[in-house]
Amino acid sequence: MNEIVEYAPPKVWTWDKSSGGRFSSINRPIAGATHDKELPVGKHPLQLYSLATPNGVKVTVMLEELLAAGHLGAEYDAWLIRIMEGDQFGSGFVDANPNSKIPALVDRSGAEPVRVFESGSILVYLAEKFGAFLPTDPAKRAEVLSWLFWQMGAGPMLGGGFGHFYAYAPVKIEYAIDRFAMEVKRQLDVLDRRLGESEYVGGDAYSIADMAVWPWYGALVTGQVYDAAEFLQVDAYKNVLRWTDLVGARPAVRRGRMVNRIMGDPASQLHERHHAGDFDTRTQDKLEGAAAESRTR
Repeated sequence: MNEIVEYAPPKVWTWDKSSGGRFSSINRPIAGATHDKELPVGKHPLQLYSLATPNGVKVTVMLEELLAAGHLGAEYDAWLIRIMEGDQFGSGFVDANPNSKIPALVDRSGAEPVRVFESGSILVYLAEKFGAFLPTDPAKRAEVLSWLFWQMGAGPMLGGGFGHFYAYAPVKIEYAIDRFAMEVKRQLDVLDRRLGESEYVGGDAYSIADMAVWPWYGALVTGQVYDAAEFLQVDAYKNVLRWTDLVGARPAVRRGRMVNRIMGDPASQLHERHHAGDFDTRTQDKLEGAAAESRTR
């Protein structure tokens, strides 16, 4: 670890230099649009603007689960938002989400479009709209919502805290990594204890709580984010690993994880989704293969 260099904060902070790190090019201390760009609109009732980060995966999993359960009104167009290129600062996206974070959903099934932003809010909105994956019994509903918002509160400590300082910060700071590693291991222990008494996070039934937690903590313990599984000794969390495999085996989860994905195996990347058949015909391996074939003709 690097030795900590003492930093004396000025009386007033000013934005006069890059903060460094992987996301420094898109970090800024002001909100609002940087350029004019309208969002595309497809033919389906639901228009999703996203990227397959853990927060984005929550919503595409939910939409695929709704379709798998027979809710035809959940058909959707998923448009790719390339956050490293600043798409989230276009005027149309800012209209859909003033916070300029993915995912953003626009429901065009009614007389007037309804915007919904923040991943947890979108999960609740869709669950209530279709009457699915959120219990109606008051006690069971409260339990699911409690775990959903547990993730919404815990997630920044995992992503913006541990993930940033362990994987993305321009320098390794022992204090910061130790601080957030301790918290993430505490969170994993909370989750492991819960899953030792319940098959799913929210109870006996699969719910939006699982859809919120799995893209973050399932990816963490399988080494798909931050490459920190060994560092965090995730093998100790047997119940989390059991549940990770259980949820990950669901066909709708596998499909949802592919949507708006731009990294990894090209066969797992479906940059945009406009039809159920796109999973069979428009993954990147097929598109790149077709492009290569056309160049050789």
